[in-house]
Amino acid sequence: MISLINSRFPLAHTFSIVARDPQTGQLGVAVQSHWFSVGSLVTWAQAGVGAVATQAVVEVSYGPLGLERMKSGLSAAEALTELLRNDSERAVRQVAMVDSHSRVAAHTGERCIEAAGHYIGEGFSVQANMMGNNTVWNAMAVAYQNASGNFAERLLIALEAGQAAGGDIRGQQSAAILIVAAQPSDQPWKETLINLRVEDHPRPIAELRRLVTLHQAYELMNEGDKYLGRGNVEEALERYRSAAQMAPAIIELPFWHAVTLAELGRLEQALPIFKQVFERDTAWAVLLQRLPKAGFLRNDPQMIQQILGLLEAD
Repeated sequence: MISLINSRFPLAHTFSIVARDPQTGQLGVAVQSHWFSVGSLVTWAQAGVGAVATQAVVEVSYGPLGLERMKSGLSAAEALTELLRNDSERAVRQVAMVDSHSRVAAHTGERCIEAAGHYIGEGFSVQANMMGNNTVWNAMAVAYQNASGNFAERLLIALEAGQAAGGDIRGQQSAAILIVAAQPSDQPWKETLINLRVEDHPRPIAELRRLVTLHQAYELMNEGDKYLGRGNVEEALERYRSAAQMAPAIIELPFWHAVTLAELGRLEQALPIFKQVFERDTAWAVLLQRLPKAGFLRNDPQMIQQILGLLEAD
């Protein structure tokens, strides 16, 4: 028997989900563990190819090699079988894969530390080892199957269910979520849709949910910019408003909303928003004055002074 303490393999005992979203075709993996930076080890995905979670006594190469084999045309099961066949330590591995055709495969080695197991459903697999009890993976499966919302939301709900059912017997430390597009493109930098990690936190799943919400808010801002660039002003402003409402703690979102309104000549609508921003941090008033020179706000000294007058009114 190998000595795991002296092994070259990290001990990322954890619970995770790999899935393909039937509505969008997106592929994703989400994970939580009492292990530092679990996302750097466990989560792997490639647009139009598949997603992999490699955990327990982690052999990280299952991630890139599994994706490589699925990209070559092997199913998730064929890719996993081939890698396990060549792994003398497969008894301590836990690995799950889903391919772009929603085919799923999972392996829980007989020497994974209990409670350990997995559940394969339609287009997804949940798996866990070193858990507080043996209900964790089934709770995750039920939660994912019954969840509503977008793909990221359903992956988070699965993690939350796993934690509520008992989670890692050692407690919580890190979490991650990775989602990629359904199809590859000629712009690969756009294929990763979400890649967020909580490296070390007392409540990593809750923190991961907060980060996902922030990500969605900033994505709304980006959508607003695209609408504005196409001349769809009302659609753009609606997304700016929604982004600010989604993440009220982030001052930057209402600031740029107000800047856009001012640029469009809607100063009466912009002023109350600027006032709220400046009340929270006057540094944004300094930034405002730098925008005309950079071309981010029209050079209208009278308008700028009217906005800055909000500081004097306070």
